[in-house]
Amino acid sequence: IRYPIDGAQVDRAAAPVDFHGALDDLFGARTVASMFQVDDFARRFVATIDNLGRSSASSRLWPVVPAAGRFSVADADGGAAIGTANAARYEPFVRLLEHVDLRRAASAYVQLYPSLQRAYEELGYPKRYFNDRFVDVIDVLLATPEPASAPKVHLPTVNGPVQPQRPWLLYEFDDPQLEALTAGQKILLRMGVGNERRVKAKLVELRSLIAATPAQR
Repeated sequence: IRYPIDGAQVDRAAAPVDFHGALDDLFGARTVASMFQVDDFARRFVATIDNLGRSSASSRLWPVVPAAGRFSVADADGGAAIGTANAARYEPFVRLLEHVDLRRAASAYVQLYPSLQRAYEELGYPKRYFNDRFVDVIDVLLATPEPASAPKVHLPTVNGPVQPQRPWLLYEFDDPQLEALTAGQKILLRMGVGNERRVKAKLVELRSLIAATPAQR
């Protein structure tokens, strides 16, 4: 364990934790109702954090609702690039992250940690420590490149008689180095560089809280 959390001992006989109430306290009931997927929240949270550091992160497991609207592109040198309109789709989530008191959020995280650790173990990591993974994924996200211009993208060829009903979900980056990034890094790139920098600033703050020793929190 590299980043220990106080009171992280997992009690499998303990009563279920009220994640809904904790989220309401942090974000407000109206915001939680419109932006979060609270059912099975512990599993959603740990699975998504883990997946953001991997090649794919299924939206079906996200603890928040997907961004409204659809991914859009703009013409760029005979091809396509990520459209500037996409930044607005992510703005509500960026503002949510900027306005929440991260010190309070970190305190709630510590209190809820035993349930998160249990969910992480049940995900298939019985000998792994979730907070270590959380900090590692934050470091991955902070390492996301910041392109000088909107990255170019393309739709892959889909062979066969059945074509996807939502092709905009399939866009890939032209640059193989960008395409090889993790799911979380690709989400940051789709947000636009302005939003990416705003999110990174809050991730730095969050990391300092959850990676601190108990005495430093």
